[in-house]
Amino acid sequence: MPSRSQEKQSINTLIHAKWIARVSIDELLVDHSIALNQGIIIEVLPTGSALQKYQANSTYSLDQHLVTPGFINTHGHAAMTLFRGLADDLPLMTWLEEHIWPQETKWLSAEFTRVGSELAIAEMIKSGTTCFSDNYFFSQEVGKAAEKAGIRAQLCPTILNIKTPWAANIDEYLAKAEESYHTFESNPLIYSILGPHSPYVLTDNDLSKVANKANELDCMIQMHIHETAQEISHSLENYYCRPLARLDRVSMLDEKLQAVHMTQLTEHEMDLLAERNVKVIHCPESNLKLASGFCPISSLKTRNITIGLGTDGAASNNDLDMLGEMRSASLLAKASSSNATTLNATETLRMATLDGAKSIGLDKLIGSIEPTKQADLCAIKLDELANLPIYNPISQLIYTANRSQVSHVWVAGKILLKDKELMTIDTNKLKEEVQVWQRKLTL
Repeated sequence: MPSRSQEKQSINTLIHAKWIARVSIDELLVDHSIALNQGIIIEVLPTGSALQKYQANSTYSLDQHLVTPGFINTHGHAAMTLFRGLADDLPLMTWLEEHIWPQETKWLSAEFTRVGSELAIAEMIKSGTTCFSDNYFFSQEVGKAAEKAGIRAQLCPTILNIKTPWAANIDEYLAKAEESYHTFESNPLIYSILGPHSPYVLTDNDLSKVANKANELDCMIQMHIHETAQEISHSLENYYCRPLARLDRVSMLDEKLQAVHMTQLTEHEMDLLAERNVKVIHCPESNLKLASGFCPISSLKTRNITIGLGTDGAASNNDLDMLGEMRSASLLAKASSSNATTLNATETLRMATLDGAKSIGLDKLIGSIEPTKQADLCAIKLDELANLPIYNPISQLIYTANRSQVSHVWVAGKILLKDKELMTIDTNKLKEEVQVWQRKLTL
């Protein structure tokens, strides 16, 4: 019999990988393994050592795979996936005012939100996303869908002063947001913050109420800010200052703010963002499709501003593919800065993982592969002809891989995608429900 010193340690899961990108440091590990127990990463070590040390209930041998932290989609509108392709090739305000808002007025409901969110979550899991941020109505339905699927989520209940099927005025929106915040307080995977839509749909008094509520709850705020030149003009005409100046007046410009889009920035504003530790959420493909402008990534990075990556909603992207978003972000940053070294492959992966976690306040839990962190992981099989030869797996991940190569996804150690099959979502039932909504929306 083996001596006690030779006995293997029993754990839940052991993942053997050809390559591991820890992200917290740039070094790429080759032929290493990740030991998981009770949802936590307990060790990253050479595969030979792992085989001698651990006995796992579940073992995965991924000998043609790159394992990374799960991707963090820091901005989107999950339910709006039901609007995918409904109104394309239009300017932002035309798209919103003449198409999206009228459809939401007609169809927005708890059931619409549930089905659309489940569709979005299924797509995100299959493309490697383990955590998403959602800015939408009926946030408790989004949270329930995330809870059912086992994915991690930051909920940002939308706040307006316009009547919708969800709320009638600013006070009711804030009450709904607070209800969402308390509903998921005990859930380790889901939490709720505040999601005021944008400065142009809220008065200064409304913004003050949001800032006060965020202070009361001690939570972050996510808002679309400086998205278009039209937004800047509107603010100058109606408030005699730019939107960020308005937010500064109500004490909202601080480390708790997640500023989405940010395509219209002056040098002074970027200095101010750095000084106040404001987080920037970059949505390159949505910005491109709606011709909103270009987020100055190179200038923001020079100032050490934390930047997360988001897809925005499928109604304006039109997918929720973080791998595609990474490639677009890297190429766009190079072109817009006229510098081929801007946002290299390693930096881009970091933006979609650890920097994304920092931008939503979760970097102590997720975003990198290291002991004590939650086991939110993604495996991508790099064996396609288009990936070969492989000199740098991370470069191939960013510049040649696609989401169909994502094979496995874990959240808090639970496997949600196994050999490309969803483990927690009934895809046939979901397709049927989506088709019902498609018929309604085309009436």
